[in-house]
Amino acid sequence: MRLVYDESGDAPVEVGDVVHVRGIPYTILGIREPHKPSSTGRVICQSMTEEKWLTEWFPNVVHAHWIERDDQ
Repeated sequence: MRLVYDESGDAPVEVGDVVHVRGIPYTILGIREPHKPSSTGRVICQSMTEEKWLTEWFPNVVHAHWIERDDQ
C-alpha cells in the first residue's frame, strides 16, 4: 500500500515533503497506514511557522490517497 498525491499520478507522499494547508506550509513528519479496512490512516505534520504546530490529518487534507490497498 502506498500513499500518493491526488494530482501527480503515483508520486509518493514522503517524510520531509512540504505541503500547504489553508496557505500555511507544513513538513510531513510521518505517515500512519490504515489499521483496518474502514480507516484512512493519518499524515503527521509540523507547521513551518514560528509556532511549529504539530498536527495529524486525514490524507485527503494534504490531497493524497492510498493505492494498492489489499484490505478492501
